[in-house]
Amino acid sequence: MQEDRRLAVLRAIVEDYVATEEPVGSKALVERHHLNVSPATIRNDMAALEDEGYLHQPHTSAGRVPTDKGYRLFVDRLSTVKPTTQAERRAIASFLDGAVDLDDVIHRSVRLLAQLTRQVAVVQYPTLSRSTVRHIELVALTPSRLLLVLILSSGRVEQRLVELDAPLGDDDLAALRSQVNLAATGEVIADAATALQALVTIDAHGAPAPSAAASAVVETLVDAMSDHRSDERVVVGGTANLARFGDSFETSVRPLLEALEEQVVLLRLLGEATSGGAVTVRIGAEGPFQELASTSVVATGYGPGDALASLGIVGPTRMDYPGTMAAVRAVARYVSRILDES
Repeated sequence: MQEDRRLAVLRAIVEDYVATEEPVGSKALVERHHLNVSPATIRNDMAALEDEGYLHQPHTSAGRVPTDKGYRLFVDRLSTVKPTTQAERRAIASFLDGAVDLDDVIHRSVRLLAQLTRQVAVVQYPTLSRSTVRHIELVALTPSRLLLVLILSSGRVEQRLVELDAPLGDDDLAALRSQVNLAATGEVIADAATALQALVTIDAHGAPAPSAAASAVVETLVDAMSDHRSDERVVVGGTANLARFGDSFETSVRPLLEALEEQVVLLRLLGEATSGGAVTVRIGAEGPFQELASTSVVATGYGPGDALASLGIVGPTRMDYPGTMAAVRAVARYVSRILDES
């Protein structure tokens, strides 16, 4: 009974501190929450929670604020992810459904996350190495010039021009298109590249030598598949939301602003993409960088099937964890659906 009451007190303090940005006292708890006990009992519970490391008192005369340990207990045991409302789901769907390509999806996602959470949003581009080949199209622009279109499961589309030494007829083009799709479609990038190279590898068993057109197309496809430009790219939005935390500029905001300039730091903050819809919350010193010990990260993986990349938010530890977790999960689900249907 006593432990349940203290957990209720901790929940109330976290919720009030996030909402008011002020240390929370026993009188305010009694007035705002129906805890059905006296202020003296609340003060005793607050003192016990402080002794156990869940709260601390910034000033002698002030109320209490949660510690990282307090936030962790709140996230693990006391909070539930708020379900998104029908209006929120409609807003997310209408905002993201208008995207025209992968770049547009990424930039819309980061703006949407920043607006929903009022935090800094970070979205990683899908990792090429985890993508599978969805389709390869070969289009004859002239008899000796082809447009090659490589479509990946991540929604990424690569286009290349292929100049041929000799004209290629329609039947030969159709056969080559069928051949490369049969070898690569549905395969992860590394396996697809290997399968394509096998098509033009000359063996010692009397097989006919590959045509010059096939060699040129395969070389161009493999080159497109090995283009890792987007693997380490992240997009950031909502930096202006940090203005809300001006009272903790030196401890929380300045280190985070500096981190936002470093792509590698942001990728490590997001962590490995998690599949299955799991939302990861790292609070304060749980993160990989000691200088960001006043920062929390809420992140999850996205992508059709296995997660291809991560998205999430970063911000000072004083945040609405249930609402933020719900927004991160909802946006990841919609982005995954869009990429699956694209």
